[in-house]
Amino acid sequence: MIKQMGNTVIKLKHKAICHCGAVELELFLPNGIVDPRRCDCSICRRKGAIVASVSLSDIKLIKGQKELKLYQFNTNTAKHYFCSICGIYTHHQRRSNPDQYGYNVGCLVGVNPFDIKQVATNDGIHHPADR
Repeated sequence: MIKQMGNTVIKLKHKAICHCGAVELELFLPNGIVDPRRCDCSICRRKGAIVASVSLSDIKLIKGQKELKLYQFNTNTAKHYFCSICGIYTHHQRRSNPDQYGYNVGCLVGVNPFDIKQVATNDGIHHPADR
């Protein structure tokens, strides 16, 4: 199954890469890009990415295990991953739903996140799990 997003084709299995190409993911996207959003928490405000989610089983690291680095803060529940070479955030295991990964829509090959017309903003500043 292939989904259209404007002129962009979202494949059933879609590749996501960091800027330098050292980290490569494969995402299973049977419904395309679902629930694209921004978040206004302290880290998301700084990275500025549009994020969508998949279940933990729907993302696979193809290459770059050595280059992929983990960053955690505050409650240390969410796991934020980025390329240690180019610094691009690729994905994170979500704090609000640890059974899902949020992924950087801008890392999807052939996808321009600015083509997504409606992007909601989540209230991450007042997250119920904050200390």
